[in-house]
Amino acid sequence: MRLVQFRALDGAREVGLVSEDGLSLQVLRETSCTYELAMEASRSTLGLESLVRERLTEDRVDYDRVVCENRLLPPLDHPDPAHCLVSGTGLNHLGSALARNAMHADTCTLTDSMRMFRMGLEGGKPNKGQIGVQPEWFYKGDGDCIVPPGHPLDLLPFALDGGEEAEIVGLYVIAESGAVLRVGFALGNEFSDHILERQNYLYLAHSKLRDCSIGPELLVGQLPESISGLVRLLRGDVEVWASTFLTGEANMSHSIANIEHHQFKYRLFRRPRDVHCHFFGAAVLSFSAGVAARPGDVFEISAPQFGRPLRNALAEEEADGAPVTVQML
Repeated sequence: MRLVQFRALDGAREVGLVSEDGLSLQVLRETSCTYELAMEASRSTLGLESLVRERLTEDRVDYDRVVCENRLLPPLDHPDPAHCLVSGTGLNHLGSALARNAMHADTCTLTDSMRMFRMGLEGGKPNKGQIGVQPEWFYKGDGDCIVPPGHPLDLLPFALDGGEEAEIVGLYVIAESGAVLRVGFALGNEFSDHILERQNYLYLAHSKLRDCSIGPELLVGQLPESISGLVRLLRGDVEVWASTFLTGEANMSHSIANIEHHQFKYRLFRRPRDVHCHFFGAAVLSFSAGVAARPGDVFEISAPQFGRPLRNALAEEEADGAPVTVQML
């Protein structure tokens, strides 16, 4: 089951179930967002899939038209963006470890990146009921950093680079009881400043404070063990770079359950009614292939299990040249 959030022609928010042929969205009644749907499911004896089927109407919307008219929304958001936390885990795919190691490699020593990756290989998939080694973790921003599918990702005036990171994203709500509930998974472009990160590993936190995009479809249920996707960089009609990427637990050094434990073991991340979007790491980067995206280029990320691709152009934000000043009260 795959769900899409979008705007109707009158601007109202709606949620639709993707048809089996992928051509239409079957509208859900009395459902303006997946957040409300998930919270209702958390209070109900029905599971999320059953609740979706109970709310299906006969109304169908042309999916192509929604995409062409740029009416897609992120598959999960919060009415108050400050109550949506965007975070991520890196160094849990072989490709991510090799790319990070190449940025900070020293021929005489084993880098921290490779040490972290090896820790995951040795202890990132514990037996059921046990706790494994904790993975790397980073903060991306709140809900305001999430750009809807089809909308541009901003290259900030002070940014040195704007490069894609094709990933799977776990989407969660926290129930009124404090229980952590996984709504599903989606494609994501984590989008980072890799040149800044390469200057000094301690700039990693800064390099992540950028836009990101998620969607367009929310996959309800378990994540497939192995996923083979495609990420492309398009410049007009020209494919500048493309690569397959492998993800899913079969291609990761940490289990999803272990990553989730180390995310939500902190009480501040179990605040009732909050939303969490967590990136599970990228396996390949155009940056590692020596390719630099330019304003106007389009990032495209796809995988068969997630339906339509996630597409975002790169846009350059104008600089005003003035420093940010702080005033005394």
